[in-house]
Amino acid sequence: MAKILIADDEELIRKLISDCLTKNGHTVLEAQDGEEAIKIFESEEDVDLAMLDIMMPELDGWQVCRKIRETSGIPVMLVSARSQDFDQIMGFESGADDYVTKPFSLAVLSRRVESLLQRGAVQIPKKDFVDDEDIEIENLLLKKNAHEVYIDGEIIELTLKEFKILYKLCKSPGRVYSRNKLLDEIWGIDYDGDIRTVDSHVARLRTKLGEWGNKNIITVYGTGYKLKKYN
Repeated sequence: MAKILIADDEELIRKLISDCLTKNGHTVLEAQDGEEAIKIFESEEDVDLAMLDIMMPELDGWQVCRKIRETSGIPVMLVSARSQDFDQIMGFESGADDYVTKPFSLAVLSRRVESLLQRGAVQIPKKDFVDDEDIEIENLLLKKNAHEVYIDGEIIELTLKEFKILYKLCKSPGRVYSRNKLLDEIWGIDYDGDIRTVDSHVARLRTKLGEWGNKNIITVYGTGYKLKKYN
């Protein structure tokens, strides 16, 4: 079974989640603040999933998520009483795969954990890794295995989801990907969130890529998105 890191400054919440996941056969590591969460994550090489509260002492959940994303693509779930759109968008911007608001059902939480674990973890290689699957389109360079994107030699900071969307589009220029297709392949078929999350991720991706994004990422109205195809 999986090794799961739970970070929450409320001991009762940690215990409730820990007991639930332990009964399901998982090994649980507990942290009471963001700094402890990072220390545990860095010392335990085989953590399979991280569950992070947002409002924690020392480092908040967003900061911990971004720190994890520097070296790993393991599933990250944010669990928080903050339910505003802004908070959830910040969560996905930080690289989270799921966002659960308190109070929550332990049964539903457990099912969402299993869903994330089934998608598997993608470990991000070191930044100096060179791979023959790099993609160059005009002045953009996409390094698949390093999870890096450059425009005119300048690195563009993308979340894991934004990178996956861009890679999929760049891999097949001219092919139209529906919103449902992107949602299934990048978020997973068990994702039960709003399909509009695809639009918000593409919008942020275009903004970060600037002129290149506005020129090359094309909206196919009523369907989804594609990358401009060059002859």
